[in-house]
Parts: sequence; C-alpha cells; structure tokens
Amino acid sequence: MAKAKLLEHEAFELLKSYGVPHPPFGLAKTPDEAGELADKIGYPVVLKVVSPDISHKFDVGGVVLGVESRLEAVKGFETITKNIERNAPGARIIGVLVQKMLNPGVEVIIGGLRDPTFGIVLMLGLGGVFTEVFRDVSFRVSPLKKSDVYEMIEELKSTPLLKGFRGLPPVDLESIIDIVLKLEKIMKDHEEIESADLNPVFAYPNGALVVDARFILKGDNPSK
Repeated sequence: MAKAKLLEHEAFELLKSYGVPHPPFGLAKTPDEAGELADKIGYPVVLKVVSPDISHKFDVGGVVLGVESRLEAVKGFETITKNIERNAPGARIIGVLVQKMLNPGVEVIIGGLRDPTFGIVLMLGLGGVFTEVFRDVSFRVSPLKKSDVYEMIEELKSTPLLKGFRGLPPVDLESIIDIVLKLEKIMKDHEEIESADLNPVFAYPNGALVVDARFILKGDNPSK
C-alpha cells in the first residue's frame, strides 16, 4: 500500500508557512480557475495534476509546461484531465496546480528523513545526474548549525558548480543553507512527516527557490 503524502498544494503551503521560498502557485478546480490563476501568477506557468494516487505525473500526461496564455491554461487543464482518465483510470483528481515556470538555475536537492536510530537526518546534493548517477550527496544528523550545512556543501564533489564554474556566477549559498535549516525545523515541528524531498531546488546568484516538494507521512494512503 502506498504511503500517505501531502498533496502538492499542501506541501507548498507548508513551505510558505516557514518562509521557504518557492514560485507563486495556486490550486485550480476547474479549467476557468486555471485560466484565472495563470493570469494572476503571470506567464509562463506550468500545470501539474494534483492526485493522491499519482506519483509520476509525467508518465500519465499530468504535466503541461510552458503555458503562455489564459486560453492555453484552460486547454491545459482539460488536456490533463483527459490524460488522467485515459492513462490512470480511477485516480482521484483533486485539481491542477498552476505554478510560475522559472528559468533554470543550478539544480540542488534537499531532503530529510526520520531514522529510527539517529532521528532526523538531513541530506544535500546537486540534482539531476549528480544525484542519480554519481550519488554525490552529503548527510548530517540533526541538530544542525549553519556551519554544519556549509560543511555539507564543501563535501560535495560537485561544489565547484555552486561556487562558479567556467565563467558562471556563484550561487547564493546562504539561501541554500537557510532552506536546509528550515526543512529541519519543519521536521522537528511535524512528527507526522516521515521524509521530505525538495527536488529540484533552483539556486541562483541571488537566492534559491523550491520548485517541487514531496512530504511522505507516517501511515498508509487510504484506499480509493
């Protein structure tokens, strides 16, 4: 049985309540709401299905990228709904997340888990191929200080990409450190959270934003 999780909009509301930076977003329940939200947020936006029964949204056609107008947002909502009905019949659709689409930054992954022996463990690494192929990540057991997170950054083989590489500007390390410490605080305050995955986090020279967030809760996902 699948683990219970926060839905996408719930995850971003939680991050927002702790001051974790993220792109503007909203939950649309109808095609017209998707258009209204897209106008309010500003273009381009991305649309993502919100469902407790779908983990891999791209695989079932649950994501529409690069939406540039209200009409595209309305049609995108309808396209996602049809795709889910065809590719994941029976999946509950709570709505569609409308989110500002960002220019790519340096991809960072930040995570946390609740270990039965060590307690809260935080993880930091560079996203994409560095995590998937090279397993270039660093771990620390809570409680953390800023200096601990800086040491995590220094341990990464891919650290040069964060500090400026081949003429690229260095990213804002303080913003990355701040997100790690705020995730630690979230996990301390919410014992029902079993694990957290902020991936990707886009790091820029003047800040960092959480683009996608996943919080797994203790217990199982109720059946449909």
